[in-house]
Amino acid sequence: MTRVVVLGGGESGVGAALLAKKLGKDVFLSDRGELKKKYRDVLSHNEIAFEEGKHSEELIFNASEVVKSPGIPDHAPIVKTLGEKGIPVMSEIEFGARYSKARFIAITGSNGKTTTALLTHHILKTAGVNVGLAGNVGKSLAAQVAGGDPYDWYVLEVSSFQLDGMFDFKADIAILLNITEDHLDRYDYDVNKYARSKMRIAQNQDQNCWFIYCLDDPTTLKIKEEFEFKAQQLPFTLNETNLKNQDLETFSASTNNTHITINPNQNPLIMTIQELALQGKHNLYNSMASGIAARIMEVRKDVIRECLTDFQNIEHRLEHVNTVYGMNFINDSKATNVNSTWYALESMSTPTVWIAGGVDKGNNYDLIKDLVKKKVKTIVCIGKDNSKLIEAFGDMATIIEVDNMRDAVYNAYKSGEKGDTILLSPSCASFDLFEDYEDRGRQFKEAVRNL
Repeated sequence: MTRVVVLGGGESGVGAALLAKKLGKDVFLSDRGELKKKYRDVLSHNEIAFEEGKHSEELIFNASEVVKSPGIPDHAPIVKTLGEKGIPVMSEIEFGARYSKARFIAITGSNGKTTTALLTHHILKTAGVNVGLAGNVGKSLAAQVAGGDPYDWYVLEVSSFQLDGMFDFKADIAILLNITEDHLDRYDYDVNKYARSKMRIAQNQDQNCWFIYCLDDPTTLKIKEEFEFKAQQLPFTLNETNLKNQDLETFSASTNNTHITINPNQNPLIMTIQELALQGKHNLYNSMASGIAARIMEVRKDVIRECLTDFQNIEHRLEHVNTVYGMNFINDSKATNVNSTWYALESMSTPTVWIAGGVDKGNNYDLIKDLVKKKVKTIVCIGKDNSKLIEAFGDMATIIEVDNMRDAVYNAYKSGEKGDTILLSPSCASFDLFEDYEDRGRQFKEAVRNL
């Protein structure tokens, strides 16, 4: 009997274990941390053997194949040993897709992938497509396949860590939004290694597939030159004149200062930028990418227009929490890298008190110094080590250091005045003081409500 070992609990790990169990495989889940009760209960109810608080090598190294959590780096000793023993290691999406009959829209990028995945899913579902949502958003793909694989299509949000464990997976429609410095600690601080990881979104595509990418992103354009594409390449850009140099027979999207145009060469959809539910330059890219994918799937223009107009963005991503004494409080806790914060600051139209800090992932704060000079009056640093933030911005704004969210919100509030924006956009991971970015965002919202 094939023995499947799942490394790491959580949504994706438990989903992979459920699928392996349904397939009749000998399955064992090992988590070095502590499993949440809800996952422990699911494993016990389905009679799936598991351990927590350790990795027992004698129970792992006899695996036929291993499904690894994206949170476990490839350079971890246990993963290296698996490789030396010739035991295949894959991601949960690779495992789930292997047993699915559905087709896939896979979306990646350093920033915007969650918003774009949710927006694409919203458009397709509104259009009547039998579509599911999985990956880093929605339910585990493997769990949904185990539950009967109920969808004809899945929209998948995939990270570089997941892509590193995907080998035979093929995206019918692949969307690469952007590539900026992120997670470089996992890629030897080499942006090219990280970029190549992102480009795995297009591997295994053929002439019946589509690759949607940003014509304005220099790292994407550079790394694309290393690859041969069989899929149809469909760009989007903020400068519609850029498309004149492209040999396009099918879809594309562009904007000028007032309008967004999808598929300008054939029966175009044209909307004013003001009509879009998602505002800000970064969200123009997200809307264009989703619009192209929808037109590939022959969704009617009026449906796309309606969805681009009424879409509600996700929690923790430029989420308006409250207005207190004339100050707007914005929760952007999902901004775990500098480029995400660049997008947040770029969209600010009032003087800003910026709450930032956490676990640094090799951040280059030079990317946002001009925006900070222009828009930020006070920085509230929340983290165990704020030295990089203070070094980068100490001469540009007033710096306040705190070590909990209640104090961060109170000090930001005291530093602001009517008409200002209080922006939580940390630029860093959350694990020094919080369970995850969601916990960080929830604590921010609770502290705002308690002002």
